[in-house]
Amino acid sequence: MAKKVTISVPDELYERMKEWRSSMNFSQVFQRSISSMIRKKEALRHKIHEELDLANVVERLKREKAEFEANFIEEGKRAGLEWSRTAHYRELQYALGWTPGNNPFKDEHLGDYFSQVLKKQSDRFAITGRMAQKRFEEFIDKYLSGWKEGVETFWDEVKDKM
Repeated sequence: MAKKVTISVPDELYERMKEWRSSMNFSQVFQRSISSMIRKKEALRHKIHEELDLANVVERLKREKAEFEANFIEEGKRAGLEWSRTAHYRELQYALGWTPGNNPFKDEHLGDYFSQVLKKQSDRFAITGRMAQKRFEEFIDKYLSGWKEGVETFWDEVKDKM
């Protein structure tokens, strides 16, 4: 059974269609055109899922993401170790008790430091749009956890020697 569908066309096209109404079946033209477009879309979907082996692509991207995140943690750890080497005792004690919050840039003691360091990191990513910003914030969390780990590693090495 056929279903009735209403479509809208610009006035100019409608005027031109009126001239050809007697020699063209617009319903049939529309059906053929839509059928052709759907076949192309389905073929592309099939190609993506079958020929490109989507499962392997997804697995590769997962591995790359995990590696990327691990690198971000390592960068944070190195930065935490480096910061600890020149930090004063009171700063180290503060950092050891510090927990990364919602906005590390506004932290009373570490905010200026993180603003400088993480500005360099954000410049590495061309961050535009909300999704990209959200992803970068997730990587900031990884970096900060690495930074905290670096500070703790440094402290574990020096605390018994004091």
